[in-house]
Formats: sequence, C-alpha cells, structure tokens
Amino acid sequence: MADGRFAGKVVLVTGAARGQGAAEACRFAAEGATVIGCDVHDSAEIGDGVGYARLDVSSRAAWAGVVADVVGEHGRLDVLVNNAGIGVLETLATVTPEDWSRVMAVNLDGAMYGMQLCAPAMRDSGGGAIVNTVSAAAFYGFALPAYNASKWALRGLTKTAALEFVGWGIRVNAVHPGLVTSPMSDGAAEMTEKIRLATPMRRGATLEEIAALVAFLASDEASFITGSDFVIDGGLLAAGAMGEVSYDFGS
Repeated sequence: MADGRFAGKVVLVTGAARGQGAAEACRFAAEGATVIGCDVHDSAEIGDGVGYARLDVSSRAAWAGVVADVVGEHGRLDVLVNNAGIGVLETLATVTPEDWSRVMAVNLDGAMYGMQLCAPAMRDSGGGAIVNTVSAAAFYGFALPAYNASKWALRGLTKTAALEFVGWGIRVNAVHPGLVTSPMSDGAAEMTEKIRLATPMRRGATLEEIAALVAFLASDEASFITGSDFVIDGGLLAAGAMGEVSYDFGS
C-alpha cells in the first residue's frame, strides 16, 4: 500500500516470528512501510511484504549487525518496536540465577540494546518512534518475579529514553497489554483463564488490537506523545483486586 501512513518508512520489529510481533509487522507492511521482522529463528514466514533477519536481542553485537544491514540496504531507519519477550514459570523462592538472567537479557537488555543502537540511525533519518512492549503487570505485583521485574524496569527505561532522545526527534512510548489471545497465552491455559476472569471485558485482546495501538504510537498522529504508558487490558488495571466484583458495575 504505497500511499499508507508509513510509506517511505523503514520499520524494525523484534519477536516477529509469531504472535504480537508478527501482527505488528504485518500491520506496518499493510500501511506502506518497509518492514524487517526479527527473531531468534534461522528463518520465519511472517507475512506479505515483511522481510526477515535473525536476531538474538540479548546480543549487542547481533543488534549492531542487524542495524548496519538495515541501514546499508534501505538507507534509513524510522521505527523500532521492541516486542521480543519471554517469561519463566517460577517463584521468587525457586527462580534460578540462570533463568533470572535469561529473562532479563531478553526483556530488558534486549530492549536497551535496541534503543541504544537504533536511535542514532533514526536520528540520522530525521527522527522517528520507538514503541516498547511492556506489560500491564508493570503496574502491580505479578506471579512471575523475573518477568515482572523486567517489565517494571522496562517501563522506567522507556521514560529515560524518551527524555534522552527527544532532542533527536525520537519519541519513545510503552504499550502495556493485559491478557492477549496469542500462542504465548495458549501455552499457559490455567493462568490465562484466571486473568480472563479478572478482566472486566472478560476476554483477551486480539493481536490486531495490539498492533493497531502500536501503529498509532509510531505514526505522525501521535507526534506530541512521548514517555507515556498506554494500557490495553480490557479494564484489568482499573478493576484491580476487585476484578470479579467489577462485573456488576453498570449492569
């Protein structure tokens, strides 16, 4: 779609082999962008109009190589979506140093390396936008300590990046999904059902709903928005611990 709102823009999306990342990559491509989807797999079929590059986000050297390749081939970089993320089922009493470090390396270090290495290229392209996939769990305590800690940290890092990069014409914002209907949630059926029951809208977000918010924040329509948190959780945060009681509101 040559006349889309991202026509002429180059977009890099991490964690793009499936789920939210794939949906986001396809949304940008449908709106005219040149899109490079990245993931740890050797190859992936994401969708029409989406290129692919292997990237281990926990490796700064791998980031440097991908950014150099993107700029070398396309001459610019306009949008970064830090979507890659993992979680490990553990408690604070049982989490191993290895699992803790692995979650932090992907969820926090990976986003930091991405911003650190993509921002100069975006500056040289005249500015741009970074959207970090955080989590509604970055507003409350959550059952997975490494995941929860990494998302709270990424929420804060997003605000620091927004302040640091504002002079470069780069906006940085955070998207905070609650329950999302995706391959990740499908693999944790029991927890997914508990979150669904606590969500006033009684469902998870679709991948397309998340992608629409990410695309808006990356677009010129959000030109005066930076350093902000965007919760997309069907009312989960608003309900808090009273989630199930909230079903009675307005009925």
